Amino acid sequence: MELAQYLSSFDYEERKRMKIGLNELFELLIKDQVQFIDIRFKEEYQAWQFPFAKNIPLNELPDRLSELDKNKLVVTACPHYDRAIMARIFLVTQGFKARYLVDGLLGMANFLRGDNARDLLQLIEKSDNL
Repeated sequence: MELAQYLSSFDYEERKRMKIGLNELFELLIKDQVQFIDIRFKEEYQAWQFPFAKNIPLNELPDRLSELDKNKLVVTACPHYDRAIMARIFLVTQGFKARYLVDGLLGMANFLRGDNARDLLQLIEKSDNL
């Protein structure tokens, strides 16, 4: 799909479909139904990251599409959501099912403290053993 075609067909339903929140993302991560892509620059990712995220910087995304599975939902994320939205639009125009994390990585980091972090990692590990 070309960008002009995507924009011409953009409606309220697409506006809802493009976003994903933390709770739904975590459910899909546990079920292994999503690819979570951190699109920050390598230096940002090296400074801090989440173990369940794959780093594909936005500026490398066009050359690394082969690393993504078109049969799974791709969720893009950055500290807020500006780069994640750009990545998501690009992926959709390339035939991927994609959404962006509305809470951003900073929202995720704020949420994943203490018990929340422990509980999520335990659920992910448990699902890997099934």
